[in-house]
Amino acid sequence: MKENAAVSAHRHALARMAAVVAFALSLYGWPCCQWTLAAQQGQATNAKSAPAPSQGQQGIMVVVNDEPITAYEIEQRARLLALTTNVGDQAKETFQQLVKSPSTEARMRQLQQEVITSNPGKSREQLIAIFQERQKELGKALQKQALDSARSALLPKLKKDAQEDLIEEHLKVQAAKKLGIEVSDDEVKALVTDLAGRNKMNYDQFAQHVKGMGVDISTMSERFRAQKAWRDLIARRYSAQISVTQRDVDRVLSEAALEGGEDTVELQVARITLLGGAKLDQAALTRRYAEAEALRSRFNGCKSMAELAKGATDTRFEDMKYVRPGRIAEPTRSMLLSAKDEDALPPVTTQAGVDVYAVCGRRPLGGNEERRNQAMAQLQSKELDIMARQHLRNLRQEANIEYK
Repeated sequence: MKENAAVSAHRHALARMAAVVAFALSLYGWPCCQWTLAAQQGQATNAKSAPAPSQGQQGIMVVVNDEPITAYEIEQRARLLALTTNVGDQAKETFQQLVKSPSTEARMRQLQQEVITSNPGKSREQLIAIFQERQKELGKALQKQALDSARSALLPKLKKDAQEDLIEEHLKVQAAKKLGIEVSDDEVKALVTDLAGRNKMNYDQFAQHVKGMGVDISTMSERFRAQKAWRDLIARRYSAQISVTQRDVDRVLSEAALEGGEDTVELQVARITLLGGAKLDQAALTRRYAEAEALRSRFNGCKSMAELAKGATDTRFEDMKYVRPGRIAEPTRSMLLSAKDEDALPPVTTQAGVDVYAVCGRRPLGGNEERRNQAMAQLQSKELDIMARQHLRNLRQEANIEYK
């Protein structure tokens, strides 16, 4: 009787826990929004492998310059795109629905019964600990189910995107081959191995893991092959045409300083102050502002600033040399950083009167070589990207593409 009473007490305690399972599953270290490869441990070994292509899947859907693209290739590419598409919000919503569903409640009741019956003689604390561990396992399973469901819902749309991706990749690889650029299997495997290493796996483990999610590793490999071939082609054809100057780099650093609030450059600044006198009332300020606007309209580069100041009454010219933008109050700081070299800013009212600033140049702060190199690479990449998009448009216009 005592043992039955203890079991009954355990049963009631676990029943109370089951009533709050909807909260428990999201509190045991498995937040719904973290849908990463690490969160899917065990999926590769437990899930079904990527399906072998059926006769229907082998049907040709598109021909690109006499090279076919099959339904299976499109299906596989869509699955790959699904793996790299952010489905966190949809998966979270599906997860919450699963947690609250009658079937999950039934599974929880079954779990508590299994814990009680398979662990005779355990204390209440031990039973609760076992039950919580089983809860975590169920949470993982529901998370995976929600993630798979969210990705499956995307497949119809992703198939259209996949088809377009494959068409463009065929065009890229074909164009690269014409220039004698071919990416070897060893090079492709090295790229995949690097990705696997970043996910703490070797090549074979990663291939099996991806296969467990319904994607053959060859699908990812061919995408990497096309990407590298295209990068090599664009670099070979257009690198010599890239023209990025140090002034362009200075501009990028100025924009970074404007956004981040950190000084990365010094600005060469000149300033004319139209003095307001002892009594700067509204009428006097308005008059001085109009004079400053007229002065700015005659601005003809920084060399003209001193002469402009001489031609106006009660003015003061100052060559400020190189100054850090952070030492100048807003909004003037942001206006100076946004201005081009040899530009005069709109007049700014101060306690002393009205100021007209001009940006005469800029130079990087010392110890900023790494940032300059990064900015240079960023600008070069942008120019290459523009040329790459135009080249791809030309290839597509010239291609013979047949939809079956």
